[in-house]
Amino acid sequence: MAKIITIANQKGGVGKTTTAVNLAASLAEAKQKVLLLDFDPQGNAGSGIGIREEEISIYRILSGEFPIEKGIVREALENLDFIAADRNLSAMDAELAEEENKNFLLKEALENIQKDYDYIFIDCPPSLGTLTVNALTASHSVLIPIQCEYYALEGLSQMTDTISMVKDALNPDLTIEGILFTMYDSRNLLSQEVVKAVQEHFSDPIFKTIIPRNVRLAEAPSHGLPISLYDNSSTGAEAYRKLAAEILEKDIAY
Repeated sequence: MAKIITIANQKGGVGKTTTAVNLAASLAEAKQKVLLLDFDPQGNAGSGIGIREEEISIYRILSGEFPIEKGIVREALENLDFIAADRNLSAMDAELAEEENKNFLLKEALENIQKDYDYIFIDCPPSLGTLTVNALTASHSVLIPIQCEYYALEGLSQMTDTISMVKDALNPDLTIEGILFTMYDSRNLLSQEVVKAVQEHFSDPIFKTIIPRNVRLAEAPSHGLPISLYDNSSTGAEAYRKLAAEILEKDIAY
């Protein structure tokens, strides 16, 4: 039975999609059966593995046009399946405004395929709305990437408040998988200060792995490849491999 992990932060530009794509690919490389679900109308997760557009998107699945099984791109990468987003997702807040069960649509859809995977990752839009609430309601845990910059603490506080609200109202079993530092530059005093401040002020789990600022990691999406296939020996690839190992180790221990 799959562990469902939402990757979310209400602040944009924090490495959310980069983490969704590369963590999913690293776990697939480690022989785990993984599903990556693009839940962001921008569709960047698909681009990161070389998929530009699919006829059957998660929007059409949640709208009831197709069962979820029809929307799965099998073996987009070895051991990694994919479900695409499309721009119509941005209209779901308005379309579902009167739906009584609107926050549970994704949870109900994933129940039909959860047994087929070890991990399901949901890449969320950088906002709090029906999409993010659906993802949090459907998930076992949330991975929160934060960029090592001045406004990181504010965004993290907002995200943890949102998780608490969803936990209280919709998904009492929801936990924080961990806080992940991204775009870290060891030469930059600010990066070091952000890490220290989070460690001092937040009691939530923090990953030991830190994702460095890395040119090859930034280049990989333009080639439609995760970093493990674009440059397997880069510091970015090694970091996401370590993150995957950290998650596997924790789940085995659990």
